[in-house]
Amino acid sequence: MRATRTTISAVPRTCFTFDKQQEQRQQPSSSGDSSSGGAAAVVTPPVEHVGIKVRPALLAIAIGLIIRFVIPMPLGITTQGWSLLAIFATTILGLVFDPLPVGAWAFLAVTATLATNTLTFTQAFSATTMEVIWLIVVSFFFAKGFEKTGLGERIANVFVKALGKSTLGLSYGLNVAEALLAPAMPSTSARAGGIFMPIIKSLSAASGSLPGEPSRTKIGSFLTQSQFQCGIHSSSLFLTASAQNLLCLKLAAELGAVVPNQFFTWMAGALLPSIAGEALGISAVLAAMLGLCGLLCSGVLTWKDCLGYSPAWDTLLWFSVLIGMSGQLNSLGVIKVFADSVGGMLASLNMHWLPLFGLLHITFFTLHYMFASQTAHVGALYSAFCAMMLAAGVPPTLAAMSLAYAINLFGSITHYASGQAAVYYGSGFMTLPEIFKFGAINGFLGLLIWAVFGMPCWYLLGWMV
Repeated sequence: MRATRTTISAVPRTCFTFDKQQEQRQQPSSSGDSSSGGAAAVVTPPVEHVGIKVRPALLAIAIGLIIRFVIPMPLGITTQGWSLLAIFATTILGLVFDPLPVGAWAFLAVTATLATNTLTFTQAFSATTMEVIWLIVVSFFFAKGFEKTGLGERIANVFVKALGKSTLGLSYGLNVAEALLAPAMPSTSARAGGIFMPIIKSLSAASGSLPGEPSRTKIGSFLTQSQFQCGIHSSSLFLTASAQNLLCLKLAAELGAVVPNQFFTWMAGALLPSIAGEALGISAVLAAMLGLCGLLCSGVLTWKDCLGYSPAWDTLLWFSVLIGMSGQLNSLGVIKVFADSVGGMLASLNMHWLPLFGLLHITFFTLHYMFASQTAHVGALYSAFCAMMLAAGVPPTLAAMSLAYAINLFGSITHYASGQAAVYYGSGFMTLPEIFKFGAINGFLGLLIWAVFGMPCWYLLGWMV
């Protein structure tokens, strides 16, 4: 799976056209073949589970009930706050155990807050009016525009043609293309499954590198692993490159770690219209909405396209539910009680905040081996670890931003670490041992690189004071 200097002469002709003959050869025939002398194999498609998965649902609910009725309620927390914490814990566990799709489980959770009179309807859905949520929704519609018009593939083609004289050059071209597309496509799964994996499959097939066969190591494995491991950094570089980036900053703000001028503070900014909009005094969400209006008026997107793009509306629901619950937990004083308790323990260690900062980061990173979703990790641990850092004396902006970057960096350590991980693993170009091996090496190496090169930059930006 090493980079070779093999010349890829067919790149311009094969970047965006699948090898249909190869694809047909890999698909089992569903009709009889007189030359085979035998009956055709009948391929039975896998049956998709419909409805709730009872065992994981009961486990998540049981833990919530134990928190509510068995574990003693700490001093300083009201019954309402403790009930909301139990429901919130059940919600996060549901994201981990996956009894239902994320949006459906979030809807059940917010319904539970209403049914138990834990929150009012206004409180439960208060986050749906936040600009940050609608910015992400509109960004998903931009992603739909990229998919519909094929613009993303054409942009990638430019760099593949320019740099694709060798396998290594191809990887450079694909990764540069992803870095440019990331700010406008907040879904890593959409970038992986809708643009880059199809291109990699086409390039690999043209070079005789087929998934699931020994020839996969010819170039297919290298290009897939390269895109898998490097794409996570694109999500860290741009605020709108991944939905959880904005979620992290919102959760940090709930703890008092407010990041000023978010789009400029984030290392590379965000969408160009958003950057220009802030310079003109226009909010980022308004700039994005104006852009979407242009797409609708020009016919690039239709309203039916927007209505039918389920990832956007699904994100609107679960994103607002998680932020809403987190905000109410903070308002009810639950987070403060736990933060003060942890702060007392950390203060008793008599350590400078810098080693604690590093220790908490390593722990936060390693715990992702237990999660099958970056969103679930954010919901379960981001606020807690940010609160621990603040209690240890870590400067607020540094705590909020560094943890937000780390959320993306562990997206490639396992085949279940993120949405794009499942896409790349499902391609057939990588084995599980390879994913765990290179995931651990590149994941922790990436964390070290960001620490070594990031800390001096963050110091110059004034984040460490």
